[in-house]
Amino acid sequence: MARSKPVKVAAAEMSSSAVDRAASTAAAATATATPSSSSALTTTARVRSTVAALRRMRAGLPEPAQLALAIVLSFSLNAAGQFLVHSLSGGELSSIMWQPSSAAGSIPEALWRIFGLTLAWFGNFDGYDLAALALLSSGPAAYLTSVFYGVRTITAGAHLGVDVLSSFLPFFLLRQLSGAHSAAPGVTNREIIVDRGIQVLTSVLSGQVYSIILFLASRAFLPDTLVLYFEGIPTVRPATDATVLGNPTTHVVTLLLGTAARLFIFTPLVATPQTGESERELAKFDPVSATLQETVAYNLWGYTSRTKVSIKRTALAMLFTGVGTYLRCLGIRGAEPYGSIVYASVWTMATLLAGLSLRYVGSV
Repeated sequence: MARSKPVKVAAAEMSSSAVDRAASTAAAATATATPSSSSALTTTARVRSTVAALRRMRAGLPEPAQLALAIVLSFSLNAAGQFLVHSLSGGELSSIMWQPSSAAGSIPEALWRIFGLTLAWFGNFDGYDLAALALLSSGPAAYLTSVFYGVRTITAGAHLGVDVLSSFLPFFLLRQLSGAHSAAPGVTNREIIVDRGIQVLTSVLSGQVYSIILFLASRAFLPDTLVLYFEGIPTVRPATDATVLGNPTTHVVTLLLGTAARLFIFTPLVATPQTGESERELAKFDPVSATLQETVAYNLWGYTSRTKVSIKRTALAMLFTGVGTYLRCLGIRGAEPYGSIVYASVWTMATLLAGLSLRYVGSV
């Protein structure tokens, strides 16, 4: 019995040693995992701190200086991005353009970009609005160069991505997201805005509108327009052989444009309160006692707040789609003004119908 005590002591010491080793191993594992997560948290904190600092700096600047800063940032980012894509792709897109791809592309495009940024700034648009407008403005031309001119999809997509990011980042850095796009607490219909299913369905709905309009145009007049007014176009088979099902590139582009239409039209539409000053004014309107001026104003603009938002934003989306597509098409070697107008009108009409469909869904 005298020998059993040392055995128990030895066993206890071995157990204690095993526990110490396990604790040391766990501590080492924790120490190994901590730097990675800590680094990620630090990076996120730095990004947020930088964005907050830029917004504080912007708040201290006068309005014209803020706009000028946004324009300079947009042009600088676009120039750097386009140069990088041009270098990596071997100037693939430039081979079909009148002149090499650059920050502005041409004076009309540069003026149009300045106009768009200025309109967006004073219209209180945020980064998501600018990204959506950039997609609507540059997407159809990217589709044309990829499907009909043989530019690789990755190259056309990279140029499109640069256009979108160079429009999105300046406003994202210098201006807070709107309540609709940030889904802030208290925003009207917040549960609809954040619902993933509704986001997907409305994007697909708008994308299908673009697909159907493109299919109908391809079966009617688009092939002839491309042959007659886009001199030297390599092929029009994607238009002549178009089917309702489309092709992968068509699906991707139309879904992107549908998502852009949802972001720019549907989200602000459903976030607009139903009851407001305009609704009270409409309720007060009496056609019997109203003056001629009041009657005309009521007939031209006697709509609810949501309807006014949908009309304004759909009109702006059509403007950016039409003008942006026209200017991009004119930059292609052999493209004539009439052909560029016809091609741009197809996408502009699709944007109109997408806006109307989203307004209908938003009113249900």
